[in-house]
Amino acid sequence: MIRRLSGLDTTVLTLGFAFLYLPLVVLVIYSFNGSQLVAVWGGFSTRWYSEVWNNSQLLDALWTSIGVALVSASLATVLGTLAALALVRHGRFRGRALFTGMVYAPLVMPEVITGLALLLFFVSLDIGRGFWTVTLAHTSFTMSFVAVVVQSRLIAFDRSLEEAALDLGSPPLRTFFKVTLPLIAPSVGAGFLLALTLSLDDVVIASFTTGPGTSTLPIEIFNKARRGLSPEINALCTLMLLAVTILVIASSLATKARHGDAKMV
Repeated sequence: MIRRLSGLDTTVLTLGFAFLYLPLVVLVIYSFNGSQLVAVWGGFSTRWYSEVWNNSQLLDALWTSIGVALVSASLATVLGTLAALALVRHGRFRGRALFTGMVYAPLVMPEVITGLALLLFFVSLDIGRGFWTVTLAHTSFTMSFVAVVVQSRLIAFDRSLEEAALDLGSPPLRTFFKVTLPLIAPSVGAGFLLALTLSLDDVVIASFTTGPGTSTLPIEIFNKARRGLSPEINALCTLMLLAVTILVIASSLATKARHGDAKMV
């Protein structure tokens, strides 16, 4: 039986969705603003979309962000998965409490403290700050999120499948890649996407660990916002929203198709 929404439920949902999505709608609308002033409507125009492709500073920051996010998310996925395996599969071992605390600490640590600690660490080692320091910094805190996601899947994992493979003579490493990894792949993929999103979104930690000549897109947008937003930013953000929307729709369609095939089987 489907319960009908009451007037209060409808009002709360409407206000909630308006709070979440109305600013995005305004951003998209003003990306087509012909005026140079962001808050003044100057007629419909697509000039700022062409201006984005001519702004080398914004494009360099965008490609830097994408590169940092892809590399750091990949490293975080590997390290976070290994950490989850250690916590779930190896039971009690010496230093487990310390290891668990180190894995979970970045989840609750204020980003300002994390960024400052990483800055002091890189300075003490006399490492020039740039692309790789930002990448390592993002890896250090996003791997914790990957570990939590993968660990929750491993806890509910049916180990009899692994035991059956081992009993049939499969080596442990091959069992992991042939049995365990395919079964936990959705959680590993979810951890990768979460790490990728967190890296693309980060401002605080990246601002501490970046150096001259290397700027991520969130830092570039933040710096421009302090001096006054440009309509080019609205256009770029709209393009990013479009890309995210396409990816979400494609993922939903792929999931529905996979579930449909499973029901047919």
